[in-house]
Amino acid sequence: MTVMNEPSGSSASGASRPLGPGDQSRGALGRAGGRRRQLSPAEAALMEEKVRKVEVAISLVLRVGVMLSVLVIAAGLGLMFAHHSAYLPLRGDVSYKALTSKGTPFPHSIASLGHSLAKGDGRGVVVAGVFILILTPVLRVAVGVVSFLYEKDLPMALVTLYVLAVLVGSFLLAGV
Repeated sequence: MTVMNEPSGSSASGASRPLGPGDQSRGALGRAGGRRRQLSPAEAALMEEKVRKVEVAISLVLRVGVMLSVLVIAAGLGLMFAHHSAYLPLRGDVSYKALTSKGTPFPHSIASLGHSLAKGDGRGVVVAGVFILILTPVLRVAVGVVSFLYEKDLPMALVTLYVLAVLVGSFLLAGV
């Protein structure tokens, strides 16, 4: 596929030149005074390296966040079953509807979550794991802001910062 690009200098015929294969890759064109210019091979290599570092950082944030939340939830389930051995059998006197009802003591705020974690309550640890899982994509957006600043892409950094502000604002408005 040949992509046409306006030349940086106006020609009398107004013709466009086709872009080469290297011109179509991400980061091959830079901004200079509002006009597009061809990046040097060193600049293109530097931009590709920055993009790769950002992609690795975002991937790492997502993987670590999910793995950490799974480990915390598993530890919380282990604590919960260790402290309440009646929960373990699938049959018996324990009603799972009662276990998951709204009347069951369960941390519903950050303060009660802190108290639950301080006591070593398994339910609190499970909630902390779910909280980590919820915060993982929010942290990914924060890394996106930093990455756009690292790539010196101010418009995208501002848009991503706005998305981050909306996410954080939604948590605050929800009373978390």
